[in-house]
Amino acid sequence: MAERKAATKGPQKSAKTSTATKKRYEGFTDEERAAMMDRVQEQKIAARKAEGESDLLAKIAEMPEPDRAMAKRLHAVIKASAPALSPTTWYGMPAYAKDGKVVCFFQSAQKFKTRYATLGFSDRANLDEGNMWPNAFALMKLTAADEARIGALVKKAVS
Repeated sequence: MAERKAATKGPQKSAKTSTATKKRYEGFTDEERAAMMDRVQEQKIAARKAEGESDLLAKIAEMPEPDRAMAKRLHAVIKASAPALSPTTWYGMPAYAKDGKVVCFFQSAQKFKTRYATLGFSDRANLDEGNMWPNAFALMKLTAADEARIGALVKKAVS
């Protein structure tokens, strides 16, 4: 009977062989790793049914100026333009979701040390125009005209 068990197990590998091939991937920057850790925390928060808007406002409060002021204005514009969107966070950034899926987000310039902030739209946003359309916008500051354009884009995105 011992022969039968050994025959059904198949070839066995030593523990040394399997652990020797595992290497840590070093291709992510510190900022990317931090964003991934933020995402893990967001998933834990969502599992505990935490309030999305308070999380979003806390992320905005952590931002340095002028990104903080811009994020506050965007929050007001997006809430007024598309009240059906739920404030949340996404990879450590303020975001707005419809039916649990992110539609748009704000990435501060400091997040990845860029020279401008970004208002981005996911593939869930209904912004399609032919075969090519913009899905992210660089923001240096917000004017009344910019806010009106963003409000129109957000309305279109959730239509």
